[in-house]
Amino acid sequence: MSAAGDDTPVQTLPDRTQQPPAEEQQGGMSKNAAKKAAKAAKLAADKAEKTAANADKGIGKSEAKKGPTKSSKKKIEGAALIGIDVAKEDDFPTWYQQVLTKGDMLDYYDVSGCFILKPSAYFIWETIQSYFNDKIKKMGVKNCSFPLFVSEDMLQREKDHIEGFAPEVAWVTHAGSTPLERKIAIRPTSETVMYPYYAKWIRSHRDLPLRLNQWNSVVRWEFKNPQPFLRTREFLWQEGHTAHLTEEGAAEEVLQILDHYANIYQDLLAVPVVKGRKTDKEKFAGGYYTTTVEGYIPATGRGIQGGTSHCLGQNFSKMFGITVEDPAAKPDEKRPPLYVWQNSWGLSTRTIGVMVMIHSDNKGLVLPPRVAEIQVVIVPVGITAKTTDEEREKLYNEIRGLEKQLADSGLRVQSDLREGYSPGWKFNDWELRGVPVRLEFGPGESAGGYVTAARRDIPGKEGKTAIPLSELTTAIPTLLDTIHNDLFRRADEEFRAHRKIITNWDDFVPALNDKNICVIPHCLTEECEDQIKEMSARKAEEDLGVPQDARAPSMGAKSLCIPFEQPEGIVPGVTKCTNPHCGRFAEKWCLFGRSY
Repeated sequence: MSAAGDDTPVQTLPDRTQQPPAEEQQGGMSKNAAKKAAKAAKLAADKAEKTAANADKGIGKSEAKKGPTKSSKKKIEGAALIGIDVAKEDDFPTWYQQVLTKGDMLDYYDVSGCFILKPSAYFIWETIQSYFNDKIKKMGVKNCSFPLFVSEDMLQREKDHIEGFAPEVAWVTHAGSTPLERKIAIRPTSETVMYPYYAKWIRSHRDLPLRLNQWNSVVRWEFKNPQPFLRTREFLWQEGHTAHLTEEGAAEEVLQILDHYANIYQDLLAVPVVKGRKTDKEKFAGGYYTTTVEGYIPATGRGIQGGTSHCLGQNFSKMFGITVEDPAAKPDEKRPPLYVWQNSWGLSTRTIGVMVMIHSDNKGLVLPPRVAEIQVVIVPVGITAKTTDEEREKLYNEIRGLEKQLADSGLRVQSDLREGYSPGWKFNDWELRGVPVRLEFGPGESAGGYVTAARRDIPGKEGKTAIPLSELTTAIPTLLDTIHNDLFRRADEEFRAHRKIITNWDDFVPALNDKNICVIPHCLTEECEDQIKEMSARKAEEDLGVPQDARAPSMGAKSLCIPFEQPEGIVPGVTKCTNPHCGRFAEKWCLFGRSY
C-alpha cells in the first residue's frame, strides 16, 4: 500500500432524520423489551466474564480448584449489543480481557493459561507469517519441523541454558497409566532438540551457513498471572536456528532479523519499537549476546519485549560438537577443527497483544488495516418501515456490487445484510470488532453517487467523509494507508513523550510513577541492575498517591535494552552511573522501566 495522505473529496453528509432512532430498532422488539433483554444479557455476560477472568488471574481460587472457564460473550436474540463496560483508564486488565473476548479474537480454554485463537486473531498471525517468511527465505532460511518432545538427558546438556527455563518446563511422565522409564520434556524452546542434528548434518564449511526456521508452539508452564497473548502456557511463535563459519557472518544475520522484527511492528501493526542490545543480566540464558525490539504500553506505562535475536556464540556448538575443518588450512597443515557460530531468534503471538493494548479503545478493538481480516464493512442505512421489498432488494444489489468492486481491487470487504438489526446495532458490532473502515450506503448515497466512510480510529463526525463511487477503488486503499500511518504516528508520539532522559536518581522513581520509561547513564553491571530494581519497587504506593492495582505486580524497574541510538552526554571516565549507591562510571545510556 502507498503512504499517501487522504485526498478524498468531502461532501455534505445526508440528513437521516427519517431513519428511526437506533435504540428503537431492535429487530422488531419494543423499546422496553429491548432494554430488559439487554439488562439481562449484561448481567449474564458480566458473571461469565468474572468467572473466566478470575480463573486466569488466580483470584479467589487455587490452581487445583479452577474449573472450565466460559466465554464472556453472551448473545440474546434481538437485544442491544453488549459492548465494553469497563474503561481502559479505570481497569486495564478487565478492559483488555473484554476487548479480546467481545471483539471475537479469542476464547478461554479449560486449561488455565491456555487460550483459543479465533479466526480474526489467527489471521493476524498468518499475515505476520507470510511477511516474515518472504523476508527470511530471501536470506536463505528454510522452514522445517522438529518434534515437540525432548529427552531429559538432552535438555540437561546445556546447564546455563536450561536453568533459565527449568521452573517452566512441563514434563510427560506417563503413557496412559504406565510410568515412563525416563520422563520427557515438552519443548520450552528448541536449541537442545535441534543441535544434536546440526552436529550430524554439518560436516564441512561448505555446509555453512545452515539456516532453519520452524513455526510451532512451545510450552512454558508459567505460574504468574496468565494474560492472553502476553503470558500464556502454550503460545505460537517462530524460532530460527542458524549456524555460521564466522562471528561476523552470525552478527550480520542477528541485525538483519532484528530489522525484520521492527518492520513487522511498524509496517504491519503500526507499533513503534526501540531496537537495542540486552544487558548481560537480561540476555538469553547460555547465549553470547541478545538484541531486542522493545515496545511501550501507554495505559500502564510499562515496557514490553517485542522480539529477540540472539547470537549464541560457540557455546552450543562446543556443547554439541558442531565443528568443521578450517578452510584456511593448507592441504598438509593440521589445524584444530573450528566450532561454528550460532544464532537463534524468535517472535511470538505476543505481537497481537501489544497491538491490541496500544491501539484499542473503550468501544473495542482498533485493528491496523494491513492485519485486519475484514478491512471494510458495508452497512445499509436509511431503510424504514416504508421501504418496499423492491427498494430494499435494489439497495442490497447495489451494495453487493460495491462489495465485488472493492474485493476485485484486492481489499478484504464484507457487506452486512443481516435482517433484524438496526444500523446503529451493526455500527457498534463492527466497532467492537475493530474493522478499520465502515461504509454506509442508503437511498441518499445511491441517489448522490457516493458512500459515507467512517474511520474506526477516529470516532464521531470527525472520522466521517463522503467518497464518490467513481473514486471508490482508489480512495479506500489510500484511506486505509492513512489510517495505518496515523495509528503509527499517534503511538510513536506517545512513546517518545514517555521516554524520559534521567540523570538524577531523585527523578527516576517519580518518572516511573508517571508511566514513563527512563533512559539513564548506567554502568551495565548486574549488581547495579539488582539495586535499581530493588530501590524502584513500589513498596508504599499509597504514600506516593498512586492507586494500587491489585492485578498488577508492584515491581521495580528492570533494564529493557541498551538502545542502538544513543543520546549524547556520556563522557567516559567522568559520567557517573545514575544509581547513587553504585559509584561506578557509566558505560552506556540504558533504557529502564517497569515491564511485562
